[in-house]
Amino acid sequence: MRRNVWAALTGVVAAAAVLASAELVAVFLSAESSPLFAVGSLMIDLAPPGVKDLMISLFGTGDKAALLTLLAIVIVIGACAAGLLQYRRPPWGIVVLIAFSAIAVVAVTTREGASGFAAVPTVVGMFVGVLVLRALQQRLKRWESREEGTRKRAAAAAAVIASGVGVPVAAEVARTASPAEPRVTPGVRTGPASYERRQFLTFFIVAAAGSAIVGLGSRLMNATAAAVTSARNALVLPAPATPAPVIASGAELGITGLSPVITPAADFYRIDTALQVPQLNPDTWSLRIYGMVENEVTLSFADVLALPLIEDTVTLTCVSNEVGGDLIGNATWLGYPLRDLLARAKPTAGADMVLSKSSDGFTAGSPLEVLQDANRQSMLAVGMNGAPLPVEHGFPARLVVPGLYGYVSATKWVVEMKVTTFAEDMGYWTPRGWSALGPIKTSSRIDTPKNASGQSAGTIPIAGVAWAQHTGIAKVEVQIDGGSWAEATLADAISADTWRQWVLPWQATSGDHTIAVRATDASGYTQTPDEAPPAPNGSTGYHTIQLTVQ
Repeated sequence: MRRNVWAALTGVVAAAAVLASAELVAVFLSAESSPLFAVGSLMIDLAPPGVKDLMISLFGTGDKAALLTLLAIVIVIGACAAGLLQYRRPPWGIVVLIAFSAIAVVAVTTREGASGFAAVPTVVGMFVGVLVLRALQQRLKRWESREEGTRKRAAAAAAVIASGVGVPVAAEVARTASPAEPRVTPGVRTGPASYERRQFLTFFIVAAAGSAIVGLGSRLMNATAAAVTSARNALVLPAPATPAPVIASGAELGITGLSPVITPAADFYRIDTALQVPQLNPDTWSLRIYGMVENEVTLSFADVLALPLIEDTVTLTCVSNEVGGDLIGNATWLGYPLRDLLARAKPTAGADMVLSKSSDGFTAGSPLEVLQDANRQSMLAVGMNGAPLPVEHGFPARLVVPGLYGYVSATKWVVEMKVTTFAEDMGYWTPRGWSALGPIKTSSRIDTPKNASGQSAGTIPIAGVAWAQHTGIAKVEVQIDGGSWAEATLADAISADTWRQWVLPWQATSGDHTIAVRATDASGYTQTPDEAPPAPNGSTGYHTIQLTVQ
């Protein structure tokens, strides 16, 4: 049993050596050739449509950490199996290690923009892993052989003594019981078996520690070698030619527990398919607009900054947001109008969609008429809340489109915009079961009081936010314990493209209570009470909380 455990652990150390070596080589080749993140991205691409929804509903913005944890568990289990197989049925453990490496090779070479050279780190790691596995297993088997010899001699000597022959004869029998095993001097702890044990353990510890140090060090170097943090920090954005409207003081109600009207960049939700945040150098970044156009357009980052930029406050929402969820945020964006970019390219007759593409291969299909809408501030954004875009939110440039869920519009790290048709092309999520069009649904949320929180009887503010991007919120109502709907007080509106705070003072009485909220938008539509999951085009239903008042 003990040998099986050690055999399994040799597989784990060998797998660690594969990853560490690959990460080290990736430092000198490219950060994107890291096999761990490539395999994770492949898992995202191959996952059935419902899996994304499940991961986000369970882990929210921690879905990527959860996926990497799951991937680590799979690697450990596979590595243990490889170690056991190599111990019992060599060379099948090496075959398993090579098979896992082959999957990683496929993953890294099929990523967006990858070449055959992207396989080099994984192939090098595979060879190192095979050598480490063989070396560990050889030492483990020598240790086992020495101990087995010792056990045979001891058993033979015990049998002779039991027969009454005598100790001297028993010692000679013990010496010759296992000729392949050198004689062990009684009382000396540095005999052959202990020597082989030390040899195995020393190599095991050095290989494990070395893999951890090299792997973690290389991962940090990979995260910083291609990092654009210094370039971002040095960037000074130009002042907008058209500033955002001043946010009235009445837009912020100032209630404890209520989401601020402007979401700080650090708190802004992040949902995308990038396990490894793309690191794009603004000096080499460019945007290409092509397809069904009269003039193909290519812009550098400097070209974009030289344009008359606009600034606007826009609320973005993820289609995976559950009723009452937090996958929504409101920020002030700086950028250039997409309608003006498209006017440069001059879309041809018949085009009805723009397929925007991220540097990591993600695509989103947006209705062309929405991007050309003169009353909608759709933009190629370069700034967020007065600063350059955070790297994780799309630096150096991303798309911001009011009124559409992010999966059909909010492409981060954008590098291409193809003018095409819905009949010809599909965005990343459409073939995975999501609607091709993604208009945001009117919705509302209770921020305070919290679900099941213990409140004292008396006046309690029930407050939250409501949104109907590019339509605007006209009314919010609150229902307590199934009674009549009471109209809440709305904060001042920033624009039809942002969420709106609301509050209803409530004279709370002791006991258990159920509180629900609904919103009516500027078109007169009141959100439906019918509950529906996010797939395929956004969740519906009233946000309801259960509350106990003391």
